[in-house]
Amino acid sequence: MSEPPAGPYDVITMGRLGVDLYPLRPGVPLAEVETFGRFLGGSAANVAVAAARLGRRTALISRTGADPFGAFLHRALRGFGVDDRWVTPVTGYPTPLTFCEIFPPDDFPIYFYRRPKAPDLHLTAEDLDLAAIRAAGVFWMTGTGLCEEPSRTATLAALRARDRRGITVFDLDWRPVFWGGEGGASGDGGRTAADAMAAARPYYTAALAGATVAVGNADECEVATGVREPRAAAEALLAAGVELAVVKQGPKGVLAVHRDGTVAEVPPVEVAVLNGLGAGDAFGGALCHGLLAGGELTEVLRYANAAGALVASRLACSSAMPEPAEIEALLAGRRP
Repeated sequence: MSEPPAGPYDVITMGRLGVDLYPLRPGVPLAEVETFGRFLGGSAANVAVAAARLGRRTALISRTGADPFGAFLHRALRGFGVDDRWVTPVTGYPTPLTFCEIFPPDDFPIYFYRRPKAPDLHLTAEDLDLAAIRAAGVFWMTGTGLCEEPSRTATLAALRARDRRGITVFDLDWRPVFWGGEGGASGDGGRTAADAMAAARPYYTAALAGATVAVGNADECEVATGVREPRAAAEALLAAGVELAVVKQGPKGVLAVHRDGTVAEVPPVEVAVLNGLGAGDAFGGALCHGLLAGGELTEVLRYANAAGALVASRLACSSAMPEPAEIEALLAGRRP
């Protein structure tokens, strides 16, 4: 374990961690894939990597299996500059694997292997360094961490200890399969069971009361608030307790509404999409970076959008997270 940093972390994330196994050739169904690339994955881990790439001191709170894939993830986190001191092994539960299929520009089926139970859902309140969580510039937690015990209690305990200090982000991160549902959300032609959304909403409501920033797409906003329309969803998130609501609108860009009345809406950055799965995590890491820097909201969103676009144009997630020069080049109209 490395020595503690001199001062608080810029960003601490808490939640999902696993191994991504992605086909090395797009357009090939999993039944026919012969070669895969192995990458660090999981939304909380990817956000930490994205922020570290932008020069932020970051750490992850999560768990792995006590197995070779867990050892790989520790090495990968350290290689990306993410402190892994709070990533601990769980005996008897394998490190999760995630497979995807890559059919650009907008079809990326994803398959989670997280049974009998993912190690990151074994996080307990006793595992938490509450002083470090309170001191961090950004604390980032996810909806997945609320789906099962003891992670649910640990996540809410972290929010209570944080007590809305600094920038406390709730990544709405709706994965219906973790709540007994499937597909998208009800208003989007999906097949998510109503009981899955009903099961999740009370915990989302509790987490929103402890967050200062909420980030999510239309499906995720619907789970959290019952509302899908972007401006109405943003207002509902503000009413639930956050100071800043960030609503991702896919091809329509991103909308952000602050409690002080500031509204920012920016279009997407056009790229040739290869794999869109890591774009939201790159956006999240860059959002943390921009909010910490105190930038003007529209510029923060433009920067985060560009980070997400760069990752969408690449195969992997974690290893594809961009450096600052790459984002600046894309915003300036130069090919990074």
